[in-house]
Amino acid sequence: MSTTTTTPAPPAGAPAAEEKKGPSRFNMNTLLVEGRALIALVIIIAIFAIMSDNYLTAGNLTTITKQVAFNAIVALGMLMVILNGGIDLSVGSIVGFTAAVAGNLFRGVPVPGTDATMFPSLWVIIIISIAVGMLVGWINGLLIARLNLAPFIVTLGMLYVARGLTEVLLNGQNITNELRGQEGLNNTGFFEIFASRPLGLPLAAWVMIILAIIFSIVLNRTPFGRWLYATGSNERAAQLSGVPVKSVKTQIYVLSGLCAGIVGILQMANISSATADLGTFYELNAIAAVVIGGAALSGGRGTVRGTIIGAFVIGFLANGLVIVGVSPFWQKVITGAVIILAVAVDQIQQIVQRRRSSARAVASAKAAAARRQSTDQTSARS
Repeated sequence: MSTTTTTPAPPAGAPAAEEKKGPSRFNMNTLLVEGRALIALVIIIAIFAIMSDNYLTAGNLTTITKQVAFNAIVALGMLMVILNGGIDLSVGSIVGFTAAVAGNLFRGVPVPGTDATMFPSLWVIIIISIAVGMLVGWINGLLIARLNLAPFIVTLGMLYVARGLTEVLLNGQNITNELRGQEGLNNTGFFEIFASRPLGLPLAAWVMIILAIIFSIVLNRTPFGRWLYATGSNERAAQLSGVPVKSVKTQIYVLSGLCAGIVGILQMANISSATADLGTFYELNAIAAVVIGGAALSGGRGTVRGTIIGAFVIGFLANGLVIVGVSPFWQKVITGAVIILAVAVDQIQQIVQRRRSSARAVASAKAAAARRQSTDQTSARS
Protein backbone atom coordinates (compact mmCIF):
# COMPACT_ATOMS: atom_id res chain seq x y z
CA MET A 1 0.00 0.00 0.00
CA SER A 2 1.53 3.32 -1.01
CA THR A 3 0.76 6.81 0.25
CA THR A 4 1.19 10.09 -1.52
CA THR A 5 2.35 13.17 0.33
CA THR A 6 0.80 16.38 -0.87
CA THR A 7 3.17 19.29 -0.96
CA PRO A 8 1.33 22.51 -0.23
CA ALA A 9 2.00 25.61 -2.25
CA PRO A 10 4.21 28.14 -0.54
CA PRO A 11 2.57 31.16 1.01
CA ALA A 12 2.41 34.52 -0.65
CA GLY A 13 5.71 36.34 -0.42
CA ALA A 14 7.86 33.20 -0.38
CA PRO A 15 10.55 32.98 -3.01
CA ALA A 16 9.08 29.83 -4.51
CA ALA A 17 5.87 31.67 -5.21
CA GLU A 18 7.68 34.56 -6.82
CA GLU A 19 9.33 32.33 -9.39
CA LYS A 20 6.00 31.58 -11.02
CA LYS A 21 5.43 35.23 -11.89
CA GLY A 22 7.77 35.34 -14.86
CA PRO A 23 11.30 36.52 -15.51
CA SER A 24 11.18 39.18 -12.80
CA ARG A 25 11.65 37.55 -9.42
CA PHE A 26 10.90 40.71 -7.46
CA ASN A 27 7.34 41.78 -6.82
CA MET A 28 6.37 44.98 -5.02
CA ASN A 29 6.20 43.24 -1.63
CA THR A 30 9.74 41.92 -2.05
CA LEU A 31 10.95 45.37 -3.05
CA LEU A 32 9.41 46.96 0.05
CA VAL A 33 10.67 44.27 2.43
CA GLU A 34 14.22 43.85 1.18
CA GLY A 35 14.61 47.22 -0.51
CA ARG A 36 14.58 49.08 2.77
CA ALA A 37 17.54 47.02 4.05
CA LEU A 38 19.48 47.67 0.85
CA ILE A 39 18.68 51.39 1.03
CA ALA A 40 19.81 51.43 4.67
CA LEU A 41 23.07 49.74 3.66
CA VAL A 42 23.75 52.31 0.94
CA ILE A 43 23.01 55.20 3.33
CA ILE A 44 25.30 53.75 6.02
CA ILE A 45 28.16 53.31 3.54
CA ALA A 46 27.69 56.84 2.17
CA ILE A 47 27.62 58.49 5.61
CA PHE A 48 30.71 56.75 6.99
CA ALA A 49 32.60 57.14 3.70
CA ILE A 50 32.11 60.90 4.02
CA MET A 51 33.10 60.89 7.71
CA SER A 52 36.26 58.81 7.28
CA ASP A 53 38.70 58.31 4.41
CA ASN A 54 39.70 54.92 5.84
CA TYR A 55 36.21 53.45 5.63
CA LEU A 56 36.23 52.24 2.02
CA THR A 57 39.87 51.17 1.87
CA ALA A 58 40.64 47.66 0.62
CA GLY A 59 41.97 46.56 4.01
CA ASN A 60 38.91 47.76 5.90
CA LEU A 61 36.49 46.25 3.39
CA THR A 62 38.27 42.90 3.81
CA THR A 63 37.93 43.18 7.58
CA ILE A 64 34.23 44.03 7.30
CA THR A 65 33.63 41.13 4.91
CA LYS A 66 35.25 38.67 7.29
CA GLN A 67 33.21 39.86 10.28
CA VAL A 68 30.02 39.95 8.23
CA ALA A 69 30.68 36.40 7.02
CA PHE A 70 30.79 35.05 10.59
CA ASN A 71 27.47 36.69 11.47
CA ALA A 72 25.89 35.87 8.11
CA ILE A 73 26.66 32.14 8.36
CA VAL A 74 25.04 31.94 11.80
CA ALA A 75 22.17 34.09 10.49
CA LEU A 76 21.50 31.65 7.64
CA GLY A 77 20.85 28.92 10.19
CA MET A 78 18.74 31.35 12.23
CA LEU A 79 16.73 32.19 9.10
CA MET A 80 15.67 28.56 8.73
CA VAL A 81 14.50 28.54 12.36
CA ILE A 82 12.65 31.86 12.13
CA LEU A 83 10.94 30.83 8.88
CA ASN A 84 9.40 28.05 10.96
CA GLY A 85 8.25 30.55 13.57
CA GLY A 86 10.90 29.49 16.08
CA ILE A 87 13.98 31.04 17.65
CA ASP A 88 17.44 29.71 18.54
CA LEU A 89 19.18 31.54 21.37
CA SER A 90 21.86 28.87 21.74
CA VAL A 91 23.83 29.50 18.53
CA GLY A 92 26.42 31.76 20.17
CA SER A 93 27.13 29.17 22.83
CA ILE A 94 27.35 26.44 20.18
CA VAL A 95 30.02 28.53 18.42
CA GLY A 96 32.11 28.57 21.60
CA PHE A 97 31.39 24.93 22.44
CA THR A 98 32.45 23.75 18.99
CA ALA A 99 35.74 25.63 19.28
CA ALA A 100 36.35 24.18 22.75
CA VAL A 101 35.75 20.64 21.48
CA ALA A 102 38.14 21.20 18.58
CA GLY A 103 40.77 22.68 20.89
CA ASN A 104 40.64 19.70 23.23
CA LEU A 105 40.90 17.28 20.32
CA PHE A 106 44.08 19.10 19.24
CA ARG A 107 45.39 18.54 22.77
CA GLY A 108 44.77 14.82 22.42
CA VAL A 109 42.19 12.40 23.80
CA PRO A 110 43.28 10.03 26.60
CA VAL A 111 42.44 6.39 25.84
CA PRO A 112 40.44 4.96 28.78
CA GLY A 113 42.25 2.25 30.73
CA THR A 114 45.66 3.07 29.28
CA ASP A 115 48.35 5.73 29.49
CA ALA A 116 48.09 6.38 25.75
CA THR A 117 46.76 9.56 24.17
CA MET A 118 45.04 9.61 20.79
CA PHE A 119 45.58 12.56 18.43
CA PRO A 120 42.95 12.68 15.66
CA SER A 121 43.93 14.01 12.24
CA LEU A 122 43.00 17.59 11.31
CA TRP A 123 39.91 16.76 9.24
CA VAL A 124 38.66 14.26 11.81
CA ILE A 125 38.87 17.05 14.41
CA ILE A 126 36.93 19.43 12.17
CA ILE A 127 34.22 16.89 11.33
CA ILE A 128 33.76 15.80 14.95
CA SER A 129 33.58 19.40 16.19
CA ILE A 130 30.98 20.47 13.65
CA ALA A 131 29.04 17.24 14.30
CA VAL A 132 28.92 18.21 17.98
CA GLY A 133 27.29 21.52 16.98
CA MET A 134 24.74 19.61 14.90
CA LEU A 135 24.12 17.27 17.85
CA VAL A 136 23.29 20.20 20.10
CA GLY A 137 20.93 21.51 17.41
CA TRP A 138 19.33 18.08 17.10
CA ILE A 139 18.68 17.99 20.86
CA ASN A 140 17.04 21.42 20.60
CA GLY A 141 14.88 20.26 17.71
CA LEU A 142 13.94 17.01 19.44
CA LEU A 143 12.78 18.79 22.60
CA ILE A 144 10.85 21.39 20.62
CA ALA A 145 9.30 19.13 17.97
CA ARG A 146 8.64 15.94 19.93
CA LEU A 147 7.87 17.32 23.40
CA ASN A 148 6.21 20.55 22.16
CA LEU A 149 8.39 22.70 24.41
CA ALA A 150 8.68 26.42 23.68
CA PRO A 151 11.69 27.20 21.44
CA PHE A 152 12.57 30.24 23.53
CA ILE A 153 12.81 28.22 26.74
CA VAL A 154 14.62 25.24 25.22
CA THR A 155 17.26 27.27 23.40
CA LEU A 156 17.71 29.65 26.34
CA GLY A 157 18.44 26.64 28.54
CA MET A 158 20.79 25.22 25.92
CA LEU A 159 22.58 28.57 25.79
CA TYR A 160 23.61 28.04 29.41
CA VAL A 161 24.30 24.32 29.00
CA ALA A 162 26.60 24.76 25.99
CA ARG A 163 28.39 27.75 27.52
CA GLY A 164 28.86 25.84 30.77
CA LEU A 165 30.27 22.82 28.95
CA THR A 166 32.64 25.16 27.09
CA GLU A 167 33.98 26.47 30.39
CA VAL A 168 34.30 22.93 31.73
CA LEU A 169 36.32 21.82 28.68
CA LEU A 170 38.60 24.85 28.81
CA ASN A 171 38.85 24.90 32.61
CA GLY A 172 39.71 28.59 32.62
CA GLN A 173 42.51 28.23 30.07
CA ASN A 174 42.61 29.35 26.46
CA ILE A 175 43.83 26.82 23.91
CA THR A 176 46.33 28.46 21.56
CA ASN A 177 49.63 26.75 20.79
CA GLU A 178 48.09 23.28 20.51
CA LEU A 179 46.03 24.40 17.51
CA ARG A 180 49.12 24.29 15.32
CA GLY A 181 49.28 20.51 15.72
CA GLN A 182 52.38 18.36 15.74
CA GLU A 183 54.44 17.03 12.89
CA GLY A 184 53.95 13.31 12.47
CA LEU A 185 50.42 13.33 13.93
CA ASN A 186 48.75 14.47 10.68
CA ASN A 187 47.00 17.33 12.52
CA THR A 188 48.97 20.35 11.31
CA GLY A 189 47.88 22.99 8.81
CA PHE A 190 44.80 24.31 10.64
CA PHE A 191 45.70 27.99 10.36
CA GLU A 192 47.07 27.61 6.85
CA ILE A 193 43.68 26.32 5.70
CA PHE A 194 41.09 28.15 7.79
CA ALA A 195 42.87 31.50 8.05
CA SER A 196 43.75 31.56 4.33
CA ARG A 197 42.44 34.00 1.71
CA PRO A 198 41.67 32.26 -1.58
CA LEU A 199 41.59 34.78 -4.44
CA GLY A 200 42.07 37.59 -1.91
CA LEU A 201 38.86 36.89 0.03
CA PRO A 202 38.84 35.42 3.55
CA LEU A 203 37.84 31.75 3.63
CA ALA A 204 34.86 32.70 5.81
CA ALA A 205 33.51 34.84 2.95
CA TRP A 206 33.72 31.90 0.53
CA VAL A 207 31.95 29.67 3.04
CA MET A 208 29.23 32.32 3.39
CA ILE A 209 28.77 32.50 -0.38
CA ILE A 210 28.62 28.71 -0.79
CA LEU A 211 26.15 28.28 2.08
CA ALA A 212 24.01 31.15 0.77
CA ILE A 213 23.75 29.45 -2.62
CA ILE A 214 22.94 26.07 -1.05
CA PHE A 215 20.31 27.52 1.28
CA SER A 216 18.73 29.49 -1.58
CA ILE A 217 18.41 26.32 -3.63
CA VAL A 218 16.96 24.44 -0.67
CA LEU A 219 14.35 27.13 0.01
CA ASN A 220 13.42 27.84 -3.61
CA ARG A 221 13.81 24.51 -5.39
CA THR A 222 13.10 21.68 -2.96
CA PRO A 223 10.04 20.27 -1.20
CA PHE A 224 11.78 20.94 2.13
CA GLY A 225 11.80 24.66 1.36
CA ARG A 226 8.09 24.64 0.51
CA TRP A 227 7.36 22.65 3.65
CA LEU A 228 9.33 25.16 5.73
CA TYR A 229 7.42 28.18 4.40
CA ALA A 230 4.14 26.31 4.80
CA THR A 231 4.76 25.29 8.43
CA GLY A 232 5.85 28.81 9.28
CA SER A 233 2.70 30.31 7.76
CA ASN A 234 0.20 27.84 9.21
CA GLU A 235 1.55 24.78 10.96
CA ARG A 236 -1.82 23.10 11.43
CA ALA A 237 -2.82 23.51 7.78
CA ALA A 238 0.59 22.22 6.67
CA GLN A 239 0.21 19.16 8.88
CA LEU A 240 -3.24 18.42 7.46
CA SER A 241 -1.74 18.75 3.97
CA GLY A 242 0.72 15.95 4.69
CA VAL A 243 3.83 17.96 5.58
CA PRO A 244 6.13 16.13 8.07
CA VAL A 245 5.99 19.04 10.48
CA LYS A 246 7.95 17.47 13.34
CA SER A 247 10.71 16.27 11.04
CA VAL A 248 11.04 19.69 9.41
CA LYS A 249 11.17 21.38 12.80
CA THR A 250 13.92 19.04 14.01
CA GLN A 251 16.00 19.43 10.86
CA ILE A 252 16.05 23.23 10.94
CA TYR A 253 17.64 23.22 14.39
CA VAL A 254 20.23 20.73 13.15
CA LEU A 255 21.00 23.15 10.30
CA SER A 256 21.27 25.99 12.79
CA GLY A 257 23.73 23.93 14.85
CA LEU A 258 25.68 23.13 11.66
CA CYS A 259 26.10 26.81 10.80
CA ALA A 260 27.13 27.68 14.35
CA GLY A 261 29.62 24.81 14.37
CA ILE A 262 31.21 26.00 11.13
CA VAL A 263 31.59 29.51 12.55
CA GLY A 264 33.14 28.07 15.71
CA ILE A 265 35.95 26.56 13.61
CA LEU A 266 36.37 29.68 11.46
CA GLN A 267 36.43 32.03 14.45
CA MET A 268 38.93 29.84 16.28
CA ALA A 269 41.26 30.19 13.28
CA ASN A 270 40.55 33.92 13.09
CA ILE A 271 41.62 34.68 16.68
CA SER A 272 44.15 31.80 16.83
CA SER A 273 42.60 30.52 20.05
CA ALA A 274 39.69 28.71 21.66
CA THR A 275 38.26 30.86 24.45
CA ALA A 276 35.37 30.56 26.88
CA ASP A 277 33.64 33.71 25.59
CA LEU A 278 33.89 32.89 21.89
CA GLY A 279 30.55 33.43 20.12
CA THR A 280 29.05 35.69 22.78
CA PHE A 281 26.06 37.71 21.43
CA TYR A 282 26.15 35.93 18.07
CA GLU A 283 22.55 34.90 18.58
CA LEU A 284 21.48 38.56 18.84
CA ASN A 285 23.42 39.57 15.73
CA ALA A 286 21.94 36.65 13.81
CA ILE A 287 18.37 37.51 14.80
CA ALA A 288 19.01 41.15 13.94
CA ALA A 289 20.37 40.27 10.48
CA VAL A 290 17.33 38.10 9.72
CA VAL A 291 14.85 40.73 10.91
CA ILE A 292 16.57 43.64 9.15
CA GLY A 293 16.61 41.48 6.01
CA GLY A 294 12.82 41.39 5.99
CA ALA A 295 11.95 38.08 7.66
CA ALA A 296 8.86 37.89 9.87
CA LEU A 297 9.48 36.67 13.42
CA SER A 298 6.08 34.98 13.27
CA GLY A 299 7.41 32.74 10.48
CA GLY A 300 6.59 32.05 6.85
CA ARG A 301 8.41 35.01 5.31
CA GLY A 302 12.10 35.65 4.67
CA THR A 303 14.82 35.07 2.11
CA VAL A 304 18.52 34.26 2.01
CA ARG A 305 19.40 37.39 0.08
CA GLY A 306 17.55 39.56 2.61
CA THR A 307 19.43 37.91 5.47
CA ILE A 308 22.80 38.49 3.79
CA ILE A 309 21.91 42.15 3.22
CA GLY A 310 20.85 42.42 6.87
CA ALA A 311 24.19 40.99 8.00
CA PHE A 312 26.04 43.55 5.86
CA VAL A 313 23.94 46.37 7.34
CA ILE A 314 25.00 45.36 10.86
CA GLY A 315 28.62 44.80 9.81
CA PHE A 316 29.06 48.11 7.98
CA LEU A 317 27.27 49.99 10.78
CA ALA A 318 29.39 48.45 13.55
CA ASN A 319 32.64 49.00 11.66
CA GLY A 320 31.74 52.59 10.80
CA LEU A 321 30.96 53.42 14.42
CA VAL A 322 34.35 52.07 15.46
CA ILE A 323 36.22 54.00 12.75
CA VAL A 324 34.64 57.35 13.61
CA GLY A 325 35.39 56.79 17.30
CA VAL A 326 31.93 56.26 18.76
CA SER A 327 31.99 54.90 22.31
CA PRO A 328 31.41 51.12 22.58
CA PHE A 329 28.48 51.84 24.89
CA TRP A 330 26.79 54.06 22.30
CA GLN A 331 27.53 51.50 19.61
CA LYS A 332 25.24 49.06 21.43
CA VAL A 333 22.57 51.72 21.81
CA ILE A 334 22.65 52.61 18.11
CA THR A 335 22.68 48.97 16.95
CA GLY A 336 19.74 48.15 19.23
CA ALA A 337 17.82 51.17 17.97
CA VAL A 338 18.36 50.07 14.36
CA ILE A 339 16.97 46.61 15.18
CA ILE A 340 13.90 48.08 16.89
CA LEU A 341 13.36 50.43 13.95
CA ALA A 342 13.55 47.53 11.49
CA VAL A 343 10.92 45.55 13.41
CA ALA A 344 8.70 48.64 13.76
CA VAL A 345 8.86 49.40 10.03
CA ASP A 346 8.04 45.77 9.26
CA GLN A 347 5.01 45.84 11.54
CA ILE A 348 3.79 49.14 10.08
CA GLN A 349 4.16 47.73 6.58
CA GLN A 350 2.15 44.62 7.50
CA ILE A 351 -0.61 46.76 9.01
CA VAL A 352 -0.79 48.87 5.84
CA GLN A 353 -0.88 45.76 3.65
CA ARG A 354 -3.66 44.20 5.74
CA ARG A 355 -5.72 47.37 5.48
CA ARG A 356 -5.19 47.54 1.73
CA SER A 357 -6.18 43.88 1.39
CA SER A 358 -9.30 44.48 3.47
CA ALA A 359 -10.18 47.54 1.41
CA ARG A 360 -9.74 45.58 -1.84
CA ALA A 361 -11.86 42.75 -0.47
CA VAL A 362 -14.62 45.18 0.51
CA ALA A 363 -14.45 46.90 -2.88
CA SER A 364 -14.62 43.54 -4.67
CA ALA A 365 -17.61 42.49 -2.59
CA LYS A 366 -19.42 45.73 -3.36
CA ALA A 367 -18.64 45.40 -7.05
CA ALA A 368 -19.93 41.82 -7.06
CA ALA A 369 -23.10 42.88 -5.25
CA ALA A 370 -23.63 45.68 -7.74
CA ARG A 371 -23.22 43.28 -10.65
CA ARG A 372 -25.71 40.85 -9.10
CA GLN A 373 -28.18 43.67 -8.54
CA SER A 374 -27.79 44.85 -12.13
CA THR A 375 -28.30 41.29 -13.39
CA ASP A 376 -31.39 40.87 -11.23
CA GLN A 377 -32.87 44.13 -12.53
CA THR A 378 -32.20 43.12 -16.12
CA SER A 379 -33.87 39.75 -15.51
CA ALA A 380 -36.87 41.47 -13.92
CA ARG A 381 -37.36 43.73 -16.93
CA SER A 382 -37.25 40.70 -19.21
